[in-house]
Amino acid sequence: MLIYGRQLFLHVLERYPKRILSVYLSKECDRKLFMKIAKLNVKIERLDEKKAQALARGGNHQGFLAEIEPVAGVSLLSLKDEKFLVMLCGVTDMGNTGAIVRSAYAFGAGGVIIANVKDLKMEQILRSSSAAAFEIPIAAAPNALDAINELKLSGFSIYAADINGENIQHAALDKKMVLILGSEGEGISERILKKCDKTVGIKMNREFNSLNVSAAAAVLFDRICNGQY
Repeated sequence: MLIYGRQLFLHVLERYPKRILSVYLSKECDRKLFMKIAKLNVKIERLDEKKAQALARGGNHQGFLAEIEPVAGVSLLSLKDEKFLVMLCGVTDMGNTGAIVRSAYAFGAGGVIIANVKDLKMEQILRSSSAAAFEIPIAAAPNALDAINELKLSGFSIYAADINGENIQHAALDKKMVLILGSEGEGISERILKKCDKTVGIKMNREFNSLNVSAAAAVLFDRICNGQY
């Protein structure tokens, strides 16, 4: 699995150095950092900008690239003892996905479920989440409705984020819960909404259609995790 970008590279170097299999540098780095990289005892290759860009497929590598051991998702079953989970249904923009994963980790969620996918795009999620995907369990759920049924059997209450939902500041929420977030364009399907115990939303002081899904997620997570509802 290839990673690139200074922040992601330094995070792995600091916290998961044994995962690094090889390092590719296209820019000079200070001696202290280079010595730290050299202590990994892995192949270090200098690349010109053209080769680095090709390896990163045009991504913003900032001179730091590395091949690391693959990062795998977890099973849905492994999350059954958590108190607060986040489920994404139809969020396809990887920038939004990464931002939601970052916020979920920062506010204390126990895991993120990406529904209606068979395989997680972990390389992209790692990059877009600025390494937060290393720190919080992420599970794929091929079928959202089946996942909701399974989560309910494990004792979770299911809440859907919806523009017309009950104001999150006043909603009474169970201690063991899943918050479902839908796509900006389509929202959450009626079939999924019918499976949920309640819909919740954000009261806005000025007239506006809706917030970006990742911005809305951060506000909702704060209300949920800091008890301001």
